[in-house]
Amino acid sequence: MTIRRQIRDILRNEDINFLLTNRIPRQALTRFMGWFSKIEQPWVRDLSIAVWRFFGDLDLSEARKQSFRSMHDCFTRELKPGARPVDMSPGILTSPCDAIVGACGRIEGDTLIQAKGFPYTLGDLVPDPALQELHRDGTYVTLRLSSGMYHRFHAPHDCRVRSVLYFSGDTWNVNPIALRRVEKLFCRNERAVIRTDIVPSGHVVTLVPVAAVLVASMRFHFADVLLNLRYRGPNRIACDATLARGEEMGWFEHGSTIIVFAQKGAGLCDGVREGGTVRMGRPLMTLPPASS
Repeated sequence: MTIRRQIRDILRNEDINFLLTNRIPRQALTRFMGWFSKIEQPWVRDLSIAVWRFFGDLDLSEARKQSFRSMHDCFTRELKPGARPVDMSPGILTSPCDAIVGACGRIEGDTLIQAKGFPYTLGDLVPDPALQELHRDGTYVTLRLSSGMYHRFHAPHDCRVRSVLYFSGDTWNVNPIALRRVEKLFCRNERAVIRTDIVPSGHVVTLVPVAAVLVASMRFHFADVLLNLRYRGPNRIACDATLARGEEMGWFEHGSTIIVFAQKGAGLCDGVREGGTVRMGRPLMTLPPASS
């Protein structure tokens, strides 16, 4: 067994993994990593990316460029044109990102699942009564971006975005080990709530990007502000953007989670199941009938 395999096996131990990624000064370490990842000295960049490759499944074969100024530049890389064909079938939502599918399915009233035995409510995650009512008995998918994945996210349909709600919070790890141990974890972490109004049907689809340890920083093209641990308001950020399906919305500084909510009557597309993988642009959900 190689040293790399041995180290990976040790880090997969639940107790060790949880200790190393959560029982630490999470916010201080996240701020440090935000600074460190942007250092553009070649030896820092090369060593950082080499360590990343050692511990993670980093594949840069689809990246638009192969030379990076810093580790951060590599984290937020763009892909080659055509690397993610977008399904344009009517009546579906496409995945906004590359991801591993976490909990998914029907929202029971206003209750959904973080992990087995760990429920939370729409009100816990999205403190907006109007959105809570719109997604009652709807459908949701939790999309987890691993560290080596493409970290940009895109519009799941032709849509309009009028505002972003931002909630400061903690930076717990969002991997499956932490999700099985920390109740209402997504509701504790820093997050943004993006309501999208689908054109022309008028259906409402809400995206909730959730930050995590080392990655508490999000950027949206339609909101000219970097949302991170130092951001102090306002809570509601006004904007007015019209996006085409597949158009880039923004990016994480590293990788984290996006929870997608649709209204009652929506369903999961074939092949979307817990533990599976999905790529940006592939079918994720079916929309309700237009009369819903």
